[in-house]
Amino acid sequence: MTMPRSVAFDRPGGEPAAAGSRRPIDLVHLARQTQGDRAVEQDVLSMFAHQAAAVRERIGPAERAERVELAHRLAGSARAIGAFAVADCASAIEQAPEDRAAIGRLSRLIDEARDFISAISR
Repeated sequence: MTMPRSVAFDRPGGEPAAAGSRRPIDLVHLARQTQGDRAVEQDVLSMFAHQAAAVRERIGPAERAERVELAHRLAGSARAIGAFAVADCASAIEQAPEDRAAIGRLSRLIDEARDFISAISR
């Protein structure tokens, strides 16, 4: 059984994505999660981008308990769409919420994921 071709497999210019390239979001995983439905892909990516932006703004100044909760929720959402680097970093913050280096790394990873989502959503 072949899976329907997903919008996420093409770059904004329409050229095929390079095999084995390291992306902020695992597009094969995303396509499996959305059953290749382009509209669903766009919806979940948009929701994730908004959630990630909100977490990026709130996680640094948050109290410890809120930081753990924000990291936990983001890790789950990130894993669901295939943003595994974001998920792993958020999980690390969940375990060590005072780790400022991890919080900075998470901010950069969120920016990369949001930029990628923006690029494939054109």
